[in-house]
Amino acid sequence: MIGALLAAAVVVVSSPVPAAAPAGDVSFTSHGVTLHGTVVAPEGDGPAPGIVMVHGSGEHDRDDYRTEAEAFAKAGIATLIYDKRTEGYSLFERNYSVLADDALAAVRALRSRPGVDPARVGVWGLSEGGWVAPLAASKSKDVAFAVTVGANGVSPDRQQSWAFETYLRRGGVTGSMVDMVASTNMRTLAGAGAFPEAGYDPVPVLEKVRQPVLGLWGELDRLTPPGEAVRIFRETLERAGNRQYTLKVFPQAQHGLRRTTDGFDKLDGFAPGYLDLVGAWVNGVRNEPSADPPPPQASQSVALAPLAWYEAPWVQIGVWALALLAFAAYPVTALFRRRKEVPLARPARWLASTGLLATAGFLVYYTALTMGAAMAPGPVLFGRTLPWLALQLAAIGVVIAGVVTAVSWWRKKERGGVRVGLLLAGAVLFVPWAVHWGLLVP
Repeated sequence: MIGALLAAAVVVVSSPVPAAAPAGDVSFTSHGVTLHGTVVAPEGDGPAPGIVMVHGSGEHDRDDYRTEAEAFAKAGIATLIYDKRTEGYSLFERNYSVLADDALAAVRALRSRPGVDPARVGVWGLSEGGWVAPLAASKSKDVAFAVTVGANGVSPDRQQSWAFETYLRRGGVTGSMVDMVASTNMRTLAGAGAFPEAGYDPVPVLEKVRQPVLGLWGELDRLTPPGEAVRIFRETLERAGNRQYTLKVFPQAQHGLRRTTDGFDKLDGFAPGYLDLVGAWVNGVRNEPSADPPPPQASQSVALAPLAWYEAPWVQIGVWALALLAFAAYPVTALFRRRKEVPLARPARWLASTGLLATAGFLVYYTALTMGAAMAPGPVLFGRTLPWLALQLAAIGVVIAGVVTAVSWWRKKERGGVRVGLLLAGAVLFVPWAVHWGLLVP
């Protein structure tokens, strides 16, 4: 039972336990890269159990997890923290199998340390590490257990889609921008290969984990769908016959189990009982399988559909580029014309101007959203961020100016030649492209 674990944790942590010993630096090699770390270990002769801490996504070094490592050391656990690899890891490149091998190399290094019980060394993984740590456990019997914090039961693209939607709706954004960022954007990035490990499925890996599992989540997690994760972990481990699990949900805690008021802010200090529970569990206080009820979610994550042929990145980029060139050609060629007045000048200029604003502006804003602006949408008006509202108005302007230009072009005897024809072709390309990306959708 969770209550028994927490009660035992009080005994373990409040008993006279030596303070953490001086740090000891270690190095180990994985896939040709030498990684460096520090072992934070309890004083005494041992042998002590050990934990290798596996990073969340992004750039991390050993100091990012030193607070937890020192708390685990005070609970009698030797803890290895290390600098995350930078070679072969970036926003657009990563391999969970390689990261799992890094963790296994760290496990071997910790198992060889004096005063560490090699039979009781496991892995701890936060967020992205919640995919990597179980993978490491599934690959080697050297891993004695797996602890996950904020782990996912769904694929990275599905998780990120849910997180984007959660953050946008929290900021008051509704409608087509939510669909564009959370669905169209994520599907396109995955289809372009710009979202590494997008379709990684954690379920088959969990089915292969035979070691004890301690899964921990914050009730107010806004990055990982926590209710789904708890349910998927429990169902998968039960189905695989691994009944050595404890799944715990901490109230008023966010993704990394820091205290929070709403899941979006991060207060000082960890959720009460979190560090104590890990210390007690690793030290061997385990009971029958135990799982907290899945916490409620405002929305459920959705599997992302594969791209249709017309949604393929090269098709979308090609249509966007052709429309942009068509809109840009009108003012550029005007620089080389001798006549001061040309037929259809006013509606054509409006069409070229709004077309350039919508196409070029979308690229700039889309890049900003992809780089993280979706997590902080900024001021919202009519359920739209101000840049998105401006882009939608520009897109509507393209349609109106395009219709006026086309009608005028048809009625006039002198129809403006190739320049206006090219401009209208750009508008024709623009409309389905803008519908696809939500610029012409409420």
